This record gives sequence, C-alpha cells and structure tokens, in this order.
Amino acid sequence: MASLKPYVQLTRPANLLTALADIVAGMAISGFLFSEYRFGLLLISTLGLYGGGVVLNDVFDAKLDAIERPERPIPSGKVPLRKAAFFGVSLLLIGIAAAALYSTLSGLIAFLIALLVILYDSLAKHSGLFGPLVMGMCRGGNLLLGMSVLPEAIFSNLWVTLLPIIYIGAITLISQDEVHGGKRRTLYLAGLFYSLVHAAQLWVAFQQNQLWLTVPWVLLHAYLVFRPLIAAINNPIGPKIGKAVKAGVLSLLVMNAAWCMAFGYIPLAICLLLLLPLSIQIARFFAVT
Repeated sequence: MASLKPYVQLTRPANLLTALADIVAGMAISGFLFSEYRFGLLLISTLGLYGGGVVLNDVFDAKLDAIERPERPIPSGKVPLRKAAFFGVSLLLIGIAAAALYSTLSGLIAFLIALLVILYDSLAKHSGLFGPLVMGMCRGGNLLLGMSVLPEAIFSNLWVTLLPIIYIGAITLISQDEVHGGKRRTLYLAGLFYSLVHAAQLWVAFQQNQLWLTVPWVLLHAYLVFRPLIAAINNPIGPKIGKAVKAGVLSLLVMNAAWCMAFGYIPLAICLLLLLPLSIQIARFFAVT
C-alpha cells in the first residue's frame, strides 16, 4: 500500500474533486435531469483526464523539480520517470475511452482536452500568455464535457465555458511566481479576472431568476479566493502566493456549486459545497500545486 501512495500523490487527489465538480456543473448548466446513470462515465473520464494531466506535468517538470521540489515522487525516486509517464498516458487514454463510451461527442471533447493537456504540460506552460490560456481551455473543456450530456443545450450555453478559461487563467498567472515570489501587477490582474467571473455568474443567475439564492454562494467564493490573494498582494512572497493558488484551486468546488445554484439545482450545489471540507482535508496530505 505504501508504494501506491506516491502514484496517488502524482494525481493531486484533492484537485480531482474539483474536476468532478466541473462535470456536475456542466450537467446542471445543460439542464440535465440525472434520470440515467451513464453520466458516471463522464465522471470517470474527467478523473482520467485531470489525473493524467497532472501526472504528465510532473513528468515534464522532472528536471526542474529535482532542483526546486526534490521531495516530489519523481525526483525523489519513489516513482521512476518511465513508469510515471506510462501512468499519465494511461490515465488520459482511460479518460478518452470513458467519454467515448458515453457518446461520440463526449469522446471528441475528451480527446481535445487530452491534446490541450499535453500541449500545456510540454510547451505552453513556459509562456506567460499561452500557459494560462491553454490551462484555462482545459477547464473550459471539462465544463463542456459535462454539458455534452445534452448536445442540444451546448450552443445556447457555450459562452459559459469562457469563464473557467478566465478563472483558471488567473490561477495560472498567480502560480507562475509561486516558487520565487511575484509581482503585484500580476496579482491585481488575477483579482480582476476573478471579479469578471463573479459578475458573470450573478448575471446568469439573474437571467435564470435565481439571483438571490446565488448571491451567498458567489460571495463565499469571493471570500475564499480574495482573502489569500490580498495577503499575497500585501506581501508577494512564494508561500503566500502558494496559498492563493491553493485557495483558487480548491474553491473551484464553491464556484461550481454557484453554477448549480444559478440554474436551480439546489441539492447539487449543497453536495458540491460539502465536498470542500473533504478536499481541504485531503490537501493536508497531498500537494495541490
């Protein structure tokens, strides 16, 4: 069992819950009635895609982590590089296969997400512009994967997938300075991106006649992301920036819960919110970034 722990660590298990929440939120946005259980294939798919993505991220970063984070599974020797690469690719293939079993459209979306994942891990993350953009597209694609349960609802709600791109773009901007400290200008820009997402959620909730039910959820999410972000702005050192990144990732559960509330799925919103303490607890034992 002990030998499995480093492999689990590579998949960022606390983050996996946020990927599941993307799918659930996408289903809620599409108006899915949860009347059949095959949607579980999309949950399996996102676990494979997200898990494979973060594993391969560590594979590509092995040399850098040997210097900056030698305690991680690959540089520490707990997981050989080749086995980690095989593990990551296998997870991506499982993600694509599970989605394809649900529908051809879902399989195509999963395949595109996998391509974006590889593009980010191998090349895009080294760019200050394209890194945040491609990473955000991965999350937007994940939300779209959830929406693919009802293809006819995709086009009317397609613009919503731009918001995870903006949000994850903000987190990725912050994370680029996580090790060595950062610039306040980048942190202020991330705050602006967060605010745009919150405003868009409230606008959608207003259109769906769910504004007052959604406001507390958006305010909770704003509190969770802005509190550590402001602390990082006041003192932009690595540890504080790391906390801002961690908060941004884990609070995705609350953001997705707000989407569920905005579209009238109150029980789903509550369920996603209840996953937050579990995610925080898991994050105490496994790295988020």
